[in-house]
Amino acid sequence: MPEEQIDPLEQDGTQCLVVLQLLRDDHPLRWSRGELERELCDIDPAAIGIALERLHEQGVVRAEDERMWASACARHLDALGFICI
Repeated sequence: MPEEQIDPLEQDGTQCLVVLQLLRDDHPLRWSRGELERELCDIDPAAIGIALERLHEQGVVRAEDERMWASACARHLDALGFICI
């Protein structure tokens, strides 16, 4: 079965939404994949998975034991105001 192709522009938007979720200050630091999928329910779970993989490869997202969180660098850029809505 061929792998589903996800539009690169859509994937960039998904990555942004994942980072914004991980940076929320009204949630514990670490998120499960299920929690992210529930919060981002309008996004295909496969797209969330691809976004998480790419963000992890680039060091934006950290992961351990099925939990993920924004890296210290991402949090610092957020605190400096570089990440905003």
